[in-house]
Amino acid sequence: MGLYSRYILPHVINCACGTRPIERQRKKVAPLVEGVVLELGFGSGRNLPYLDPQKITKLYALEPEAGMRALSVKAAKTAAFPVEVRSEFAETLDLPDASIDTLFVTYTLCTIPDPASALRATRRLLKPQGRVIFCEHGLAPDAEVQKTQRGVEPMWKRFAGGCHLTRDVKGVLESGGFRVESSEAMYLPKTPRFAGFNVWGVARAA
Repeated sequence: MGLYSRYILPHVINCACGTRPIERQRKKVAPLVEGVVLELGFGSGRNLPYLDPQKITKLYALEPEAGMRALSVKAAKTAAFPVEVRSEFAETLDLPDASIDTLFVTYTLCTIPDPASALRATRRLLKPQGRVIFCEHGLAPDAEVQKTQRGVEPMWKRFAGGCHLTRDVKGVLESGGFRVESSEAMYLPKTPRFAGFNVWGVARAA
């Protein structure tokens, strides 16, 4: 891991993921989270202020990147409910089957090298009535925006921690073994359209 990835990139991502439009998106989905929760890509804990402590039993905060995990540990100490920061990748996570009520993922599927594989690995952890609460950016529906996304993506990934601009959020969830139950989508205001197409909603195991 280079110096940029370990010491600079986590703070860049933290700032980028804390813009007002993105924070408003977090406010939309966080109230849906409940029970025993697994959050993929916990990062600097940007979702914590919007989670309802009365609904959360425990939060497993998955953050495999060492540089970002230092921010994870700091954020976990501020939570009003138990937070256990875990360093594993989703594919190797050691938790019991059917032990999670909510799989929570925001602005993370874009950076996981194989998001469908990671989702398939977490599917066994969900209880029969468990839900996936998601909010992600990804492939835009407009051809001109898609063209820009594909042109920008190679350089974008290098400086944004492997973040992809062209992933089909619903397609990734379906490839991971989930059925999107409800969703909404929009371009975030005051955000470049190539990076600002957001999809959010609820999914369940297919």
